[in-house]
Amino acid sequence: MAQTMPVRSSGAELVSRNPATGEEIGRAPQTMPEEVARAVGRAREAQPEWSKRRFSERGRLIMKARKIILNEMEEIALLISRETGKPVSEAFSMELATTLDLMQYFARKAASLLSPRRISVGQYALMGRSSYEIYKPLGVVGIISPWNFPWATPLDEVVMALLAGNTVVLKPSELTPLTGLKIKDVFDRAGLADGVLEVVTGDGSTGAALVGAGVDKIIFTGSVATGKRVAEAAAKYLTPVVLELGGKDPMIVLDDANIPNAARGAIWGAFANSGQCCAAVERCYVHESIAERFITEVVTETKRLRQSIGTEQTADVGAMTSERQLLAVQRHVDEAIDKGATALTGGDRVPDSAGPFFEPTVLVNVNHDMDVMRDETFGPVLPIMTFKTDEEAVRLANDSIYGLTASVWTGNIARGRRLAERIDAGTVMINEVLYTHGIASTPWGGVKQSGLGHTHGRRGLLELVSARHIHVNRLSFLPDLWWFGYTPEAGRLFRGFARRFASGSIFQAMLLLPQMIRRLTERRP
Repeated sequence: MAQTMPVRSSGAELVSRNPATGEEIGRAPQTMPEEVARAVGRAREAQPEWSKRRFSERGRLIMKARKIILNEMEEIALLISRETGKPVSEAFSMELATTLDLMQYFARKAASLLSPRRISVGQYALMGRSSYEIYKPLGVVGIISPWNFPWATPLDEVVMALLAGNTVVLKPSELTPLTGLKIKDVFDRAGLADGVLEVVTGDGSTGAALVGAGVDKIIFTGSVATGKRVAEAAAKYLTPVVLELGGKDPMIVLDDANIPNAARGAIWGAFANSGQCCAAVERCYVHESIAERFITEVVTETKRLRQSIGTEQTADVGAMTSERQLLAVQRHVDEAIDKGATALTGGDRVPDSAGPFFEPTVLVNVNHDMDVMRDETFGPVLPIMTFKTDEEAVRLANDSIYGLTASVWTGNIARGRRLAERIDAGTVMINEVLYTHGIASTPWGGVKQSGLGHTHGRRGLLELVSARHIHVNRLSFLPDLWWFGYTPEAGRLFRGFARRFASGSIFQAMLLLPQMIRRLTERRP
């Protein structure tokens, strides 16, 4: 999701700066590996007591934290904007609103989502057997979160982990440490016990120390390259991981789509958060019959966007979060233009800007030989290609190492569903784009190199528990038919099991009843 960034630190401190202005916002400690280990130890000590609390108790504490957030929304949104460069409006719409919704959803639903679940055992029920699953907390969950959504991504995962009965050690990005510390502050004031949530600020060495500190699971959000290193390091300790990595998400606009709405969706999907979203629209495929009208609409709407410092109320697009990421975007755009692409708007950094502002850019005449169509750009760039048939659109969408989200735009929902089901992505939206990460009840996760595992929804909650199988034999006074000793009569019954019982048919199984009775009453040799 996020690209690897250089450390901004001074001695044993991280210096947090507003990328739009360069001003220092504050400082956070560079946590040393030994202190990371101590933080995990404190979380380990606190976990048994926390896990004993009922779901309702945990939920009440989450709701107390939620109330604090509601009362301090303006302050928190401003902090997010200043640390990331994004507009304050997006801090509200894409970070605060979504987390506030998730907090109330899981505070109310976690108990039922993790309630014991009966497992059908088929014909074994005729023999007095039954099975069910229960869910127990993992223990200590380590969370390594990104800079592009420094509030929503970690807070969502913290809330779900806590409600499942785990304790948490959170390592925020070195570019946005103050937002991570604000999460800690909110929960402390809500009354969370010491050790239940630890926050360790620092650079990549801090994250590496967390992976090696003996946590029970790692949830990592970031680039594919860093995700692979996290998985490799975790494998040394057999620590399970959830990896939420990059995307190169396609948007398919069919010939029957509502052109004005699809164009506005493409613009928001490509340029929200300055394109620094793993689920951003990074490839747009439009049917050739409507391409001219669609592209004209996209360019017209893009030129209306207001780009400025994120703390200004009218800002649509703010600064990027770092100069390094801007340079990566510039390389993609320059390489595409060198190979024949045309920038219909944008194409360069904002002239005379003090910070890393890159113009919202619309590219045409692109193809899959260009990096801008193959590698994650992670910036405000919308490359547009045309296609002739639905088959070609699906082929182009699937021609990627990534598979996080995708979208299909059409006036024919049945047609949209047919295409959606053929696209290789963890989430495919029809006439929607980008935002389903904000729906607490839906799962979030990718295929191919976009990651492993899930966050959000029941599937995300199940990543934070260990499933235990309980099996019951209510006929405790009877021996099992397959125990010793093995007589000729037993052999005939076992063959009957293979032929009839294992057929899945209750009628076939009932034909074995006389043999089963004889087996129970026969004397052992």
